[in-house]
Amino acid sequence: LDSQTRHSMQQLLLTVWEHSKKTVVFVTHDIDEAILLADRVLVMSGRPGQIKKDIRVNIERPRSMDLVMEPEFIAMKREIIELLKHDEEDDEH
Repeated sequence: LDSQTRHSMQQLLLTVWEHSKKTVVFVTHDIDEAILLADRVLVMSGRPGQIKKDIRVNIERPRSMDLVMEPEFIAMKREIIELLKHDEEDDEH
């Protein structure tokens, strides 16, 4: 999706979830998107794909794109990047 459509779809998903409170399984490779939309981020390893870590996103709702500048968001993103980086390093050895 282009950036504008992706943002619109994220807002739509947040709105639908806010009204329905239904469980949604959402797969993405975009860390910002995962943190923005999720209550939990499951970080997976490479092959064979296994759950490396289950990270709780304890950030108040409703959420907006402004969240990406918050220290809590930045720390969570850094943690996920480190987990993925270690996985890449393991694959190289």
